[in-house]
Amino acid sequence: VQLQASGGGLVQAGGSLRLSCAASRRTGNMHSMGWFRQAPGKEREFVAAVSRNGFNTRYADSVKGRFTISKVGARNTVALQMNSLTSEDTAVYYCASSYERLMDTVRVNPPEYQFWGQGTLVTVSS
Repeated sequence: VQLQASGGGLVQAGGSLRLSCAASRRTGNMHSMGWFRQAPGKEREFVAAVSRNGFNTRYADSVKGRFTISKVGARNTVALQMNSLTSEDTAVYYCASSYERLMDTVRVNPPEYQFWGQGTLVTVSS
C-alpha cells in the first residue's frame, strides 16, 4: 500500500488547511490511519489517529479542539482538517496506515504503522 499525502501549503496564523491522504489501492475499512508531523530539528510526533471503522479517534493535546481527523469515502482516504493554525504547527505532515484485525484500534506510536506517505509541508506564518 502506498500513501499519497496532499493539501499542505502556506497559511497565515489563525487560518485553516485540510490535508488528505489516499491509499494506492482500496484498503476498505481494514486499516487504521494516523497523522504525524516533524518540525525542523525536532523528532516526529503524533498528531491524530482514527480507527479502521472511523469511529474512534485520538489527538495530541496540542491539537485537540483545533484538528479533526476523519476517514473519507471508501475509507481508504483520511483527512485532517486543521483550524486555528499557529506557527507551532509548522512541520512536514506524514500520514500512515496499519492493517488492523480489530475495528476500534487507534495507534499513536510510529513503529506500529506499516505504511507511510511521503509527507506534505505545512507552513504557518505569524
